[in-house]
Amino acid sequence: MTAATAIDRGLSAELADDLAAAAFTLAKRFAAGATMWSIAPSAEPHALHIAVEFVHPVIMGKRALPAVALTGPDLVDVVRISVRPGDIVVAVAGANNTTVRSVMRRAPAWGATTIWIGSGPRPAAGMADHVLWLDDPDPRVPATGGFVLFYHLLWELTHVCFEHSGLLKPEAAASVCVTCSDEGRLGEVVAASAGGHAEVRTARGIEDVVTTLIDPVAAGELVLVHAGTAISHVHDEDGAG
Repeated sequence: MTAATAIDRGLSAELADDLAAAAFTLAKRFAAGATMWSIAPSAEPHALHIAVEFVHPVIMGKRALPAVALTGPDLVDVVRISVRPGDIVVAVAGANNTTVRSVMRRAPAWGATTIWIGSGPRPAAGMADHVLWLDDPDPRVPATGGFVLFYHLLWELTHVCFEHSGLLKPEAAASVCVTCSDEGRLGEVVAASAGGHAEVRTARGIEDVVTTLIDPVAAGELVLVHAGTAISHVHDEDGAG
């Protein structure tokens, strides 16, 4: 699958490659049973439009894909209780949006793949799995058709990927030593318990984690988990929990 469709729409080759890569990831996640959750704290119509785009195919024979727009206050909490490991979160917002920043930081602990659509100054490297960005600093950009073009192309390219089903098969899990090869994984504390243990949500699900090295911990905190032990706090810069 190439990015020719995106280039034909007047986008740069780099941005076209970003769109193609994001679409390939979407196709793999949808093929594995994922649901897409879309948010746009400052422009809710974008979140609604993304969900409609994927749920209601406009081309005969294309499958409807599970997509839901999340809106309203307390979006971090709403996303937290909605996503499941393997799901997708698509956000439309500027890089300084504290709600989206908090969702993006926590998504690895929830096991979610993230796509961030925006304009102006870019988010820091690694804040999302895929960043689809217009570098134009004009604050009116979100109200133009650029973002709409992004998710229309995502939909089109995702269905192109479905035509190559052999590429969408799950990768075989590698055989590794559970202790030695367990890298630090992001977790979110669900509930602290007595005796130096806590329930921590990671991409693997809810785990009973030893917390004696970093106690005290509180619900909503991010921690780094290694071999069943919380080894450090991971501070949420924006303080949104």
